[in-house]
Amino acid sequence: MSTVQIDRLLDTVVKTGGSDLHLTVGRQPTIRLNGGLRNLQTKVLDSDDMVSLMKAITPERNQQELQEEGGTDFGFAYGEAARFRVSVFRQKGDLAIVLRQIPNRLLTFEQIGLPEMCRSLIRRPRGLFLVTGPTGSGKTTSLATMLDFINQTLDRHMITMEDPIEYYHPHKKAIVNQREVGNDVPSFAEALRRALRQDPDVILVGEMRDLETIEAAVRAAETGHLVFGTLHTTGAAKTIDRLVDAFPVSQQNQIRVQLSTALIAVLSQVLLGRVDTKGMVAAYEFLVITPAIANLIRDNKSFRIDSMIQTGKKFGMQLLDDHLWSLYSKGMISAEEMIDKGKSPADLAAKVHQAGGVIGRPEMDDPDAAADSE
Repeated sequence: MSTVQIDRLLDTVVKTGGSDLHLTVGRQPTIRLNGGLRNLQTKVLDSDDMVSLMKAITPERNQQELQEEGGTDFGFAYGEAARFRVSVFRQKGDLAIVLRQIPNRLLTFEQIGLPEMCRSLIRRPRGLFLVTGPTGSGKTTSLATMLDFINQTLDRHMITMEDPIEYYHPHKKAIVNQREVGNDVPSFAEALRRALRQDPDVILVGEMRDLETIEAAVRAAETGHLVFGTLHTTGAAKTIDRLVDAFPVSQQNQIRVQLSTALIAVLSQVLLGRVDTKGMVAAYEFLVITPAIANLIRDNKSFRIDSMIQTGKKFGMQLLDDHLWSLYSKGMISAEEMIDKGKSPADLAAKVHQAGGVIGRPEMDDPDAAADSE
């Protein structure tokens, strides 16, 4: 019986440019490519395959955690080719593994299409810059690009707290110290508390998960540090509500006041499969905190933020749905993908119909339509 070699599987992921590798009992190894799942032409995995694949990559410490907790996460370097973020977990009494490929190459602003305004904002000496979006929307890549820009152009001491470390940043003009939660430090909150004694200029908080971490991040931004943080929210106004709602009601006014002065921008993004070429493209919602928007945050009027973004184009602001529409108009993404990822799907669908577009793939249902379209 042939065994499945983890190296050959990882080679395939790297060569094809897949984003994830899924390994589970009763199915062939499967790659996520351009957003869709594709089986590899190897044998269907059984329990023994899964145990040997797990043992081939999982550090001793994580094997212990898997035994005790039923799951474990870690990052590892696959030679020079790539790094992977790995999640091993139990399901139906067997093991399953998901490996996310983390590109080694740091990308530029142009390559990922980040709003131009980000460049000048991240040169600021202090403030809170939030990058938000669902899991797998490219937040880590956007942050890595911004940190690399600072690293190349400014002499700063940067401290990151990540779980796990994804992109490795070599020291360039800046000093970069990267701390892995669970490995170098027990928690984000603890890493942040320590960071303030480590003479940082720039702090990256991988995830603002809990009240303690959010409080510490806001405080660090107020005391003269540039702080980057991530949240799993879609849309800029929602992100501000989420931060405020993390606090007890008695503290919410206070945090609104703090956010109105500490926050400098919210970049909210989604990742979409392209239809014009292979690969993915990001769509962004971008909120820059102007004095007028700071007033809205302070006065608990975040529901008015979207209309301010619409009129804030001269500051580089844009609404997510407007960016999605422009990608669709350029033929880069499908109408379905735009509507799936948009904040107001009904409005986007109406715009498609007004513009004479079609939603859905009629040629699949209608044999005559297929013949006509050829």
